[in-house]
Formats: sequence, structure tokens, C-alpha cells
Amino acid sequence: MLGPVSVYTPAEVVEETGFSLDTLRYYEKIGLLEPVERNAAGQRRFSQEDVGWLGMIRCLRDTGMPIAQMLRFAELVRAGEHTIPERIELLEEHDRRVAAQIANLTERQSYIHHKISYYRSVL
Repeated sequence: MLGPVSVYTPAEVVEETGFSLDTLRYYEKIGLLEPVERNAAGQRRFSQEDVGWLGMIRCLRDTGMPIAQMLRFAELVRAGEHTIPERIELLEEHDRRVAAQIANLTERQSYIHHKISYYRSVL
């Protein structure tokens, strides 16, 4: 995990978040990531806040939240604390979808386990 440094290079952020450079540029372009500061040479320098935000985005993406909803979440966060109830609602809705996916996968895994047991029984 990244230490107490105030700015990070794109390579360090790629290493920390698992996002590619192209993905980081894309997220900045569409507004999912706020414009990243640049040094005098024009190279991106990410803040600790940027890295923390990307961690949230990684969680949402890995759990299947569509980009449109991630953009809505980002919009709500940037709008201020008065949007917290809407953020909760958005995240609860996403949590319900994640729970349904987990239940579906658990059911399918059970079927796979059944097949493995069957195949072992015929050996």
C-alpha cells in the first residue's frame, strides 16, 4: 500500500489500484476522476485523495456497478454532504444487486459441487 507521500506518479497509481494508464486517462476524461494535477513538465501527479477515490471506484467496478451509476455517485459526492441520503440509496441499491449476484453464484457453485461429487462417485 502506498505510504505517506503527498503525490504519486501514474506508475505508482497503476501499481496501487490495478487500473491501466488508459483506464485512468479515460476516467479523468469522462469525469469519473477529477482532473489530475500536473507537474511543471505536464506529467500527471495523483494526490492521496485521488488514490482513495480510485479505491472506491475499483470496489464499485469490481462489483459490477455500471459507469453511468459510478458517474452519478461521483456527481453526488462532489455536490456536497446534502446528497448523503441519495448516496446511501444508490449504494443500497447496488448492494442488493451484489447480494443477488452472490446468491446466484452460490447456487451455481452448489450445482458444480454436485457434479464433482457425481463424477468422483463413478471413478
